[in-house]
Amino acid sequence: METGIHNTSEIGRLKRVLLHRPGGELENLMPEYLERLLFDDIPYLKEAQKEHDAFADCLRGQGVEVVYLTDLAAESLTDGDVRQELLRQFLDEAGLRDERTRESLKEYLAAMPDKEMIAAMMAGVRKSQLRQGSARLGDYLSAAEDDYPFAVDPMPNLYFTRDPFATIGTGVSLHKMHTPTRNRETLFGKFIFEHHPLYRNAPRWYDRGETSSLEGGDILILSPQVLAVGISQRTREDSIDTLAEAVLSHSKTFQKVLAFNIPKSRSFMHLDTVFTMVDRDKFTVHPNILGQLTVFVMELDERGKMSIEQEDGRLEDILKKHLQLDQVTLIPCGQGSEIDAAREQWSDGSNTLAIAPGEVVVYSRNYVTNRSLEEAGIHIHTIPSAELSRGRGGPRCMSMPLWREDPA
Repeated sequence: METGIHNTSEIGRLKRVLLHRPGGELENLMPEYLERLLFDDIPYLKEAQKEHDAFADCLRGQGVEVVYLTDLAAESLTDGDVRQELLRQFLDEAGLRDERTRESLKEYLAAMPDKEMIAAMMAGVRKSQLRQGSARLGDYLSAAEDDYPFAVDPMPNLYFTRDPFATIGTGVSLHKMHTPTRNRETLFGKFIFEHHPLYRNAPRWYDRGETSSLEGGDILILSPQVLAVGISQRTREDSIDTLAEAVLSHSKTFQKVLAFNIPKSRSFMHLDTVFTMVDRDKFTVHPNILGQLTVFVMELDERGKMSIEQEDGRLEDILKKHLQLDQVTLIPCGQGSEIDAAREQWSDGSNTLAIAPGEVVVYSRNYVTNRSLEEAGIHIHTIPSAELSRGRGGPRCMSMPLWREDPA
C-alpha cells in the first residue's frame, strides 16, 4: 500500500522534503518569553523568509520536490468534520484560561479559510486580535485582566520540521516533545498522518500520546538496517525502548537500533547537532564527542525479545563495526579548533542536510567547517543564515525527508 513515505538512509538522493516557511509566529516573539519559547533571539521575519526561500530554491535546483507543512495540514482537512476536530483539539491543547476566551477564539478561527486558519494557529493569537470587531464587553474585560498579551502562544520553532515527527522506512514516528511549547506542534502531523490522502496509510512507530519524550533531531537513519537514536536532553530512554520495539518488529529492513548516550545540555540538544552523515563513510562531528562514547545496541533475538548490549568506544570504531565499513572519516566542526568549533557549533556547523551521497546543504556562515567538508571531497551547497540561525538549528533541523531513494 502506498504510504507516500520512503526513507531508509541519511544520504540517499532526496526526492521530496517537508519544510515550514517561517511566518507570523516569529513576529509574536517577545524578549520576556524567549526562554519559555526556546529561542535566544528574535529573527527578523522578512529576512528569515528570504533565507528560507533560498534554502527551498537550493533544494528545487537539485531536483527535490519541496512541500510545506501549512499546505499538507490544509490538504488533510478533507471534510467539515475533520476541520472541526482539528479546531477542537487545538483549543483543548492551547492552554486557554477561561471559557469566554475559548469561545472567542473558536469564532475567530472558524471564520477563516482552511489555510489561513492553520497559519493563524501556528502564529499564535494576540488578545487584541480577538477584541477587533467584538460587540461583547466581556471580551475587552477578559483581555484587560492580566498583562499577558496572547490568547494563544505562537509556535516559533515550527520551521524546524525535523523534530515533531520523523519518517523511518515507510512509516512515521509522531512525537511527544520534551517541552509543552513544542508539543502543540505535533498536532499538525497527527492530522496529516491520519487524514492526508497521500500519507494516511503510513505505519505509526511512535505516537504523540506516549508519556515520555522523543524528538526527530535525535533520530539518524544510518543505513536501511541501522537506526541511531540519541539519549539526549530531549529524548528519553523509555521512548527509545518503544520506538525500537516497533521499528524492529514491524519495519521491512531495520535490524538494530544504536542508542547513543550524549551530553544533556542545550548546545548538544539533539544527536544531529553533534553528528550527521554526509557520505557512505563520512560524518561531521563536534570535537567534544571524539572521546569515549557509550552506545547501547538494541536487537531482537530469535524469539522476538529485545536484546541490549552496552558498547564503549570511539565513534569511529562504533560506526565501522555496525555499518560494516573498512574506514570512516570524521570531519570535526571548526576543523578541531576549540574557538572555531564553539562558534560554529552555536550556528549548527555539524547540522548538515545530505541531498545525495557526498552532497550536502550547509549554512554559509560556518565557513571553517565548510572548508573541512570540501577538503574531504564533499560537494557543498551554501545558503544564507544570518536570521534563520538565530533559532539554533541548521539545514537538517529545518527539513523532514518524505522520500529518498535507497542508497546505492
